[in-house]
Amino acid sequence: MRVQLRFFAAVREAVGVASAEVDTSAATLGALRDELIARGGVWAEALARGRALRMSVDQVMADEAAPLRDGAEVAFFPPVTGG
Repeated sequence: MRVQLRFFAAVREAVGVASAEVDTSAATLGALRDELIARGGVWAEALARGRALRMSVDQVMADEAAPLRDGAEVAFFPPVTGG
């Protein structure tokens, strides 16, 4: 399946892009995060398991058990964003 990724604030700065489209076999948000971490480099650092991170699927806050669907929009951002 193909999903749209969005990155905000410090996560965007760390990975160097605001958005990306990826093909994935991940069924859940947590599995997608693991796939992205497995890319290594800045991906592994920005999305590391020990790092505080908020996530959403289709603009609804979600935990790692959230299911993914083809065409979903997945966002990653720090727990507090400034305005």
